Amino acid sequence: MLRQRPNYLAGLGSLVWLLLVGLPLYVLLIATLRTRSDYSTEGPLSLPREWTGQNYLNDLSNGFGQDFLNTLVVTVSVVAIVLLLVPPLAYAIVRARGRATGWVFRLFLLGLAIPAQAVIVPMFYVISKTGLYDHLIGVILPTAAFCLPVCTLVLTGAMRDIGPELYEAMAIDGATPARVFRQLVLPLSKGGLSSIVVFSALQAWNGFLFPLILTQSDATKVMTLGLYEFQTEHGVDVPGLLSAVVLSVLPIFVVYLFARRALVQGLMGVGGK
Repeated sequence: MLRQRPNYLAGLGSLVWLLLVGLPLYVLLIATLRTRSDYSTEGPLSLPREWTGQNYLNDLSNGFGQDFLNTLVVTVSVVAIVLLLVPPLAYAIVRARGRATGWVFRLFLLGLAIPAQAVIVPMFYVISKTGLYDHLIGVILPTAAFCLPVCTLVLTGAMRDIGPELYEAMAIDGATPARVFRQLVLPLSKGGLSSIVVFSALQAWNGFLFPLILTQSDATKVMTLGLYEFQTEHGVDVPGLLSAVVLSVLPIFVVYLFARRALVQGLMGVGGK
């Protein structure tokens, strides 16, 4: 029996990849556990002289905690709007007959070609005239609107994978369209639903343009804007900034970690079987 020779090249490549990924994470996490003066004098690669988690406590008590809550409100609201509108819309596109349905679907796909920067000026005018400027709802509605095209495309692809024989079986049992949607379509579209939840949550959590243009006061500030406050006229508080980055990334990373398999399955459903 031939002995398999070790692949030294693959091992070397894995080691290089580990260093490329691990070194930035090491610098990031170590910097959050040291004081600003320690970071300035000892450099980013050395271990802290005194380990401390005070940077995280300072971030949460100095206004960044409110930014975190605002971001959470925006994210949960956007996901709720997407889950309320997209599933029945995708179900209607898949099951309805007629030209109107096709045109509605094409209209939503057209939204994929429109960048937010192209409509930010009229959007600012509308938000201001409706009294929604500097309110979280003024950020929630545009963010949800720009999530709808992609989410509709993903969920429509997932629902089209449901076999027609299942619809026929439900029809024979006398099920109404609402019952078919509730008892058949939604359970079999869990992958697509998970995908649109993760996508819309990422868009809302990492949103920058809409909060920057459509809000002004500290009461409506989100985390992506709050990171700017760590840069002062005397320099940048690097440990405080990096600890805020960890706080902003950790929740959405946990969501993605648990939903990544469903996310991949939902995106694969866009192309059909």
